Amino acid sequence: MIPVRGYEGQKVAVLGLGRSGLATAAALQAGGAIPLVWDDNAPARALAADKGYSLVDLTRNDALRDGVSALIASPGIPHLYPAPHPAVAHALRAGVPVDNDIGLFFRSFATPEWSAFERAPRIIAVTGSNGKSTTSALLHHILQEAGKPCQLAGNIGRAVLDMDPAHDGEVVVLELSSYQTELARSLTPDIAVFTNLSPDHLERHGGIGGYFAAKRRLFAEGGPDRSVIGVEEVEGRFLANQMAVGGADDQVIRISTLEKLTGAGWSVFARKGFLSEYRKGRQVGAIDLRNMPGLPGVHNHQNACAAYAAVRTLGVAPKVIENALRSFKGLPHRCQIIGERGGVVFVNDSKATNADSAAKSLQAFERVRWIAGGQAKAGGISALAPHLGHVAKAYLIGQSAAEFAESLGNVPHELCETMEKAVYQAAKDAESGDVVLLAPAAASFDQYDNFEQRGDEFVRIVSTLA
Repeated sequence: MIPVRGYEGQKVAVLGLGRSGLATAAALQAGGAIPLVWDDNAPARALAADKGYSLVDLTRNDALRDGVSALIASPGIPHLYPAPHPAVAHALRAGVPVDNDIGLFFRSFATPEWSAFERAPRIIAVTGSNGKSTTSALLHHILQEAGKPCQLAGNIGRAVLDMDPAHDGEVVVLELSSYQTELARSLTPDIAVFTNLSPDHLERHGGIGGYFAAKRRLFAEGGPDRSVIGVEEVEGRFLANQMAVGGADDQVIRISTLEKLTGAGWSVFARKGFLSEYRKGRQVGAIDLRNMPGLPGVHNHQNACAAYAAVRTLGVAPKVIENALRSFKGLPHRCQIIGERGGVVFVNDSKATNADSAAKSLQAFERVRWIAGGQAKAGGISALAPHLGHVAKAYLIGQSAAEFAESLGNVPHELCETMEKAVYQAAKDAESGDVVLLAPAAASFDQYDNFEQRGDEFVRIVSTLA
């Protein structure tokens, strides 16, 4: 646990009692603060009460007027758009600072004990629209294979305040969502990674500009020593331009899978399955990414470029990175190869919850039996039209099945409604060499609690095939 510093003897309100909220309450208490907790969900409140925390209804008008020093909100709770949660609105009116667990972590992680360390701990923070989790997990894997002490937390793995205090020379890898970077009052990573940007969570951020601004805070306000930035979209190119002091500045490492980056600065790019590292216009490293089972497709090559660049700033040798990339198994629900039957490969990419991530998954395979659908996001799958050439047939499920069917035009498709029917029909139709791919391009909440549950059911049904 990372005890929260700076609130000794003070009351601190905690709004939201999921994984991060309970860890926040515990870390505040460990640092000498007095947590006052609330969740709109009664079972969550009961669990917190069983743990001995003081429940205070933070939605009351007067709840934050009794000497509360700060309100700590969990990531899923809106604090600005489309409208602040009532407790946050009260805090804004009362002038009570609103923060989150990420902000508390950055203000509390470094301690006086670090002065005795030979090497100060480092923090790598990863954000972006797609690939955050895989890049973060890949970073953690490479560091482990390189023999460096490391921890993985944030939007993946453990809550940040539930981590162990830092060891000498340790590297902490944090996956940070836009919800987390937007609100954190303290952001001070040593290395910051921006994978890419595509429209997502637009209602929560008031549009694409607000969404990008939330992610940009990690760099503009975090002031990292090194910035690894995907430059395939104009936002990434703009961000790299802002962070660099000149064209040869090696504090910014540009990454891409669309073009060669061979300028005077530091760059890492992947073309036709080959990763290349350039510094000052010269190639200094290369890795063949083809046939690495845990990194299929161009989108995973982008993730590999981001992870490679970040660990190179720590001095990890290209050969060590290559061996680690080869042994990486991938993450569940993220282009996860789960089995093969009669020459047909089954792939679980349940995390592909928007059109952009589904497009990357579709492009990773030559001939696809595509299972898609769920709770549609703004724009549906209309943006996928240029990427449907690999689709032999689509099998549509969930609330959006009929809507998606209208967008598919002449692409063969079938309304299956349920996952079970879709998997069985796709398996029946598939020929050797086909890939049965779950890449929903939609949220899961119409039929499942989350994308993990959706992916788990796909894996379970595939396991029942003869």
